[in-house]
Amino acid sequence: MSNELLQIKNLKTSFRIGDDYYAAVDDVHLTLNKNETLAIVGESGCGKSALAFSVMGLHNRAKIEGNILFKDQDIVNISSNNLNKLRGKDMAMIFQDPLTALNPLMMIGDQIGETIFLHDNLTKDQRKAKVIDLLNKVGIPRAEHTYTQYPHELSGGMRQRVIIAMAIANDPELLIADEPTTALDATIQSQILGLINELKQDMHAGIILITHDLGVVAEMADRVAVMYAGEIVEITDVLTLFEDPLHPYTKSLLNSMPTSVQAKEKLHVIQGIVPSLQHLPRTGCRFSARIPWVPESEHEEHPQLHEVRPGHFVRCTCYKSFEFPEAHKEEQRHGIS
Repeated sequence: MSNELLQIKNLKTSFRIGDDYYAAVDDVHLTLNKNETLAIVGESGCGKSALAFSVMGLHNRAKIEGNILFKDQDIVNISSNNLNKLRGKDMAMIFQDPLTALNPLMMIGDQIGETIFLHDNLTKDQRKAKVIDLLNKVGIPRAEHTYTQYPHELSGGMRQRVIIAMAIANDPELLIADEPTTALDATIQSQILGLINELKQDMHAGIILITHDLGVVAEMADRVAVMYAGEIVEITDVLTLFEDPLHPYTKSLLNSMPTSVQAKEKLHVIQGIVPSLQHLPRTGCRFSARIPWVPESEHEEHPQLHEVRPGHFVRCTCYKSFEFPEAHKEEQRHGIS
């Protein structure tokens, strides 16, 4: 029996700007196994959330091409009715901003109970008991009191726990967490991540973790997909990513991280910004403009993901000659700040 839960093939998600469509997600291939955490990392604007929303079928006016196979069922062209049967039950999402994801006019208990009502045949009393049990499960104190509260009455950490309770209400097999700890302090962030890890173990779910925080990746992920300008540029297991990254973008991200041993050294700064959808390069490595010291001849004309070693994929061959510029290496050697 296959352990594969999700397969994404040739996925392209485009949005209309003016008279044309522009791809925010382009030629993405990914797999996710049961009881596995796949982290998708990259800067803001790289297409991480657009990818997550594509999987959940939450884009209203996007053009989606390719295949998204959930338990061998292609959900790209599935009917709205059948997709609604999957969402909230077999697949669920923890949203980035709980305050905007929650209805400000509904009590917490009613919002979680609605998720259960749509997918289960429980009585009203049974639903309430299950909601209170879920609130306890995600570590919310005084669950019965919280049941009657409104979102604005809760702290950011408590609202995020409510969102998690809603997401796991029907024991989904696929859980997507989109920046689940954004704007939370370090203590609450650690608690939320620990909770997600516990839930994965309890439900044996596959988790897609969207984040730009490589510290979170190191703590949570089994495998990592690095995303840049709508494309996946590197995929490997989490240990290899930190010990032997290959793509220049991955190396740049890692070298931009502060560490205790580099406290007096100058961090690497990635030049420029992620290109807008209207100005994506038509050929070559999309990261090439931000590493101008790598000659054009080192970039493939139409780069594809290559398997350079078992389970380790890299887009473009520019990684073969990539080194940080001499000025940066001098700074690292002498600790210039």
